[in-house]
Amino acid sequence: MAKWFNVGKIVNTHGIKGEVRVISRTDFPEERYKVGNKLYLFLPNEAQPIELTVKSHRTHKNFDLLVFEGYENINLVEKFRDGILKVPESQLKELEEDEFYFHEIIGCLVKTTQGEVIGKITEILTPGANDVWVVKGENGKDILIPYIHDVVKEVDVQEKMVLIEPMEGLLS
Repeated sequence: MAKWFNVGKIVNTHGIKGEVRVISRTDFPEERYKVGNKLYLFLPNEAQPIELTVKSHRTHKNFDLLVFEGYENINLVEKFRDGILKVPESQLKELEEDEFYFHEIIGCLVKTTQGEVIGKITEILTPGANDVWVVKGENGKDILIPYIHDVVKEVDVQEKMVLIEPMEGLLS
């Protein structure tokens, strides 16, 4: 059974030339939406995914706008609304050291180097210079952990464990 990874959701059409508006869920939009790349569209009431080839990509506001080969008309893409774009596991590339896919990090247990359990990573924010990992604390509050070497000391995606050395004030 193939493993699929969500890269975006088609939320609407854009214009009349077959462009679709996508809320991106991928770590690498510039790579995933590159012209010629294959994406697979999963629709709510369809058994099989539709294989699509990216014809064009651009960003507009907070959306990625895509056109697919053979679907250059609004009438052909209206049915794509609410569909989920995915890629098979075989399309995931090897990452550099200290780089991780979001799905590898989300769900990891976070502990301090002193052994104190902080909570589990529930979300990853990408505000700019570095990612920020949102940890649901033991008390139910969200704790924001910057993914920088001064704070994150060890990441073990096999064991779903992250060790941090909290900076002063980070956990208060």
